[in-house]
Amino acid sequence: MKQATSCLAESRVQPSPGFEEAIFYRTVNGQNVQCLLCPRKCVIGDGKRGFCRNRENQKGRLHSLVYGKPSVVDIGPIEKAPLYHFIPGHSRLCLTCASCNLRCQYCQNWHLSGKGPEDFPHDSYSPSEIVHEAKNQRLQSISFTYTEPTVYYEYIYDICVTAKQMGLKTSIVSNGYINRDPLLRLLTVLDAVKIDLKGFSERFYEEICSATLKPVLESLTTVKEEQVWLEVVNLIVPTLNDEPRMIDEMCRWMKKNLGGDTPIHFTRFFPSYKLTHLSPTPISTLESAYGIAKENGLQYVYIGNVPGHPRNSTFCPSCNRRIIHRMHLDILEMNVVNGECKFCHFPLPGKWA
Repeated sequence: MKQATSCLAESRVQPSPGFEEAIFYRTVNGQNVQCLLCPRKCVIGDGKRGFCRNRENQKGRLHSLVYGKPSVVDIGPIEKAPLYHFIPGHSRLCLTCASCNLRCQYCQNWHLSGKGPEDFPHDSYSPSEIVHEAKNQRLQSISFTYTEPTVYYEYIYDICVTAKQMGLKTSIVSNGYINRDPLLRLLTVLDAVKIDLKGFSERFYEEICSATLKPVLESLTTVKEEQVWLEVVNLIVPTLNDEPRMIDEMCRWMKKNLGGDTPIHFTRFFPSYKLTHLSPTPISTLESAYGIAKENGLQYVYIGNVPGHPRNSTFCPSCNRRIIHRMHLDILEMNVVNGECKFCHFPLPGKWA
């Protein structure tokens, strides 16, 4: 990942405004405000910030401190999201701002998610500048990733609106910890969503992520109901969320509430941040999870973070032929034509163009 200035063109249109007023909040007890963006619903005193560190009460008005101030802007493959059924093989402009509304003990981007906006050097870039840069780089989409997009909601919303006007697609890589009304509004301008379903127990969410499971499940069902393309990732952490019973319960829930055609990616954990004492996920555990998901009727099941594993590719559920051959993040062979299997013409769920 790179600093925000490394990818953007030097000739700039105009600086973005300073502090942008938040969309979802209300005033309580005079000068206090309550943020309504995520399930925490932080009540914030004058001059104070919420849990995510970058939304501040300024004299009774809640403002985003990171609007127009990305911490990272770079270019990467959509497969890294991972989004495997969303125009496979294309390159995206990746963007993020500082901080997060969770505190995952194994966060791979803790140096971004664990800090506030003042901890990074910033140049200001308006939504239109971001979109024009993506167009100039001949990219097909803009993706909000690395940290949690929810905490810079107003910025991504405005970028998405502009991107749609300019013919670019957008996606978020999210923890799903967002309230329904903000999510519904965002889904009107998004093309794809990847949500990390970090585990299938309240205890795991509370002890490892400082959050709760129920709002994430509600976000998943909301995205599916609104017919925005959805893929799910479950990072399997040894000893914490790898019990076959938990994985089975999660897969049964997915089949019932999201349908068998929603892709799920079981990805390999590597020691990071506060969980460096744990070992990487055994490949046999990932393969067991794959089997559990298939037994529960999930049709598109992937094993990730294991370069060269055959189950990182896409197989047609009708003829069982390999239709997208992947080697880690690279596509070696594509046998999807107009959203159908090239061999048996089975219609495949996703966005293919």
